[in-house]
Amino acid sequence: MAYKQWCIVLILMNVLSGCVISYKFNGASIDYATTKSIAIADFPNNAALVYPPLSNDLSEGIRDLYQRQTRLVVSRRGGDLELEGEIVDYSVTPLAISADSYAAETKLTISVKVHFTNNVNPEDSFDKTYTASQNFDSSKLLTDVQEELCATMITEIAENIYNDTVAKW
Repeated sequence: MAYKQWCIVLILMNVLSGCVISYKFNGASIDYATTKSIAIADFPNNAALVYPPLSNDLSEGIRDLYQRQTRLVVSRRGGDLELEGEIVDYSVTPLAISADSYAAETKLTISVKVHFTNNVNPEDSFDKTYTASQNFDSSKLLTDVQEELCATMITEIAENIYNDTVAKW
């Protein structure tokens, strides 16, 4: 009797392990019959404080996200969807002041002004500013942490732009 129960358990385990339910939440709600391309212009850095790689890293980060998450042809001009904008803020702000009157923590902020044009459904077009920030220990130099912090903020901004333009969450 125990042998039969053991066999049934093994059979059920094999059957159930072969069943996989997979969900992919890339969120794109694109009608590929009418929307085939997106033009993503370079985002110039017009902030008062300039981190030289930021403009290129942001522009490429946004393009990369659309290439990975959609079937849209990504170009720099002339798409069914168009994204353009500029970096309007790159700033460092002291936060928590310690007992010795020095900042214990500092915040790095990036703001990007975006103009989105949907040539297929013009009512979906918009202008919006996206902001991301990261805190870091003030005992570290900005030059030591800004590459990593900027990469994190670029990902956040790119995902927010993606969600507002094609995911429509």
